Amino acid sequence: MRFSELFTKTTKESRADADSRNADLLLRAGFVAKSMAGVYSFLPLGLRVLRNIEQIVREEMNAIGGQELLLSAFGPREWWEQTGRWDQKKFDALFHVPAAGEQEYALNPTHEEIITPVVKQFVHSYRDLPFGCYQIQTKFRNELRAKSGLLRGREFLMKDLYSFHITQDCLEKYYTKMQGAYDKVFERLGLSDRTYLTYASGGTFSKYSHEYQVVLPEGEDTIYISVAAEKEGKRIAVNKEIFTEGMKCPVTGGTEFREVRASEAANIFQLGTKFSEPFGFQVADQAGVLQPVIMGCYGIGISRLMGILAEANSDEAGLRWSRGVGPADLHVVAIAKSSEEEAFTAAESLVAAAKKRGLRVLFDDRTDVSAGSRLADADLFGVPWRALVSAKSLAAGGVEVKDRWTGATEVLSAQACIAKCAA
Repeated sequence: MRFSELFTKTTKESRADADSRNADLLLRAGFVAKSMAGVYSFLPLGLRVLRNIEQIVREEMNAIGGQELLLSAFGPREWWEQTGRWDQKKFDALFHVPAAGEQEYALNPTHEEIITPVVKQFVHSYRDLPFGCYQIQTKFRNELRAKSGLLRGREFLMKDLYSFHITQDCLEKYYTKMQGAYDKVFERLGLSDRTYLTYASGGTFSKYSHEYQVVLPEGEDTIYISVAAEKEGKRIAVNKEIFTEGMKCPVTGGTEFREVRASEAANIFQLGTKFSEPFGFQVADQAGVLQPVIMGCYGIGISRLMGILAEANSDEAGLRWSRGVGPADLHVVAIAKSSEEEAFTAAESLVAAAKKRGLRVLFDDRTDVSAGSRLADADLFGVPWRALVSAKSLAAGGVEVKDRWTGATEVLSAQACIAKCAA
């Protein structure tokens, strides 16, 4: 992508309505635009990041046999009434949407009320189980106080997977498999060292549910990290809502904890028959006896992860993305006053060669913007590698390559630059 063709612009000034570091940087970089409190539009470069996170999640869900689908954004009132969640006193995040005549729809904040009757149409025997199906879709929640940029919004992109089982033992095995898949997602995003499997209330069916909390100084949650688990190389915590003085770590039995701020990136629940029973969703077991289907639910916030990554990995100069997550692998800057200069044509050749190698490239081909502003933009955008092509770098033997994470620079040939970025 050439910057001369990009309609968005950067700004040096923080927005007055940017209520968090992630919102400030993403707005300044032109990755997102704020529509209203808790609602953002994703612009070309921001959408690239969002789609990269989405693809990582999709690949790990597919790897454990998840079947992707896309469920309706609207839900019929009667389905929500069947589960008792139409009443906003019980589910205050639910948007009620007036429709034709006297009808009302739900603008789905979650999809248990949709997936259960849909799957019921096709699944009738234990032979059809188990399986999991998932979607990646925009969700809507009537948050009373949207805050923290992408970390807590009224509109957000989410992956939710639902699993279906004939026995509790089967559900628990799938639940463990999903934990492994989530571990791989956070590893690929570069968040493993700050993500904790956090024990939270399990509601009416199980003792615990689990959250994946990412430690952030500005996080909206408080968690208590098990010191004993850390000593064993495990990242285990307890959510503030169920934490009591003197309680034991659910994994190690240790009683020493440390309090930190964190942001919830994902959660998983054993739903049991909470949703299958209201819809009369039963299947015949091996003896031919009808049994209610046992379900699990596994969510992960795609857009929230983008905010978490922006919050966790940024520095004073701007965003920092790992390879495979950012809007590009290589950011090329040509220091030239016209497209006729050698530095510009050398930069164009570098871009073409990098693309041929399979790298995703941003090319700052602007000749009417100061070099200082363009280099500041490169730091703000946070692409892993920056290649500066100038008369000075060419005289020194190639292009000046900067590692956005360490700040280290070196002059390399164009071929060596590409090899480094592709490694």
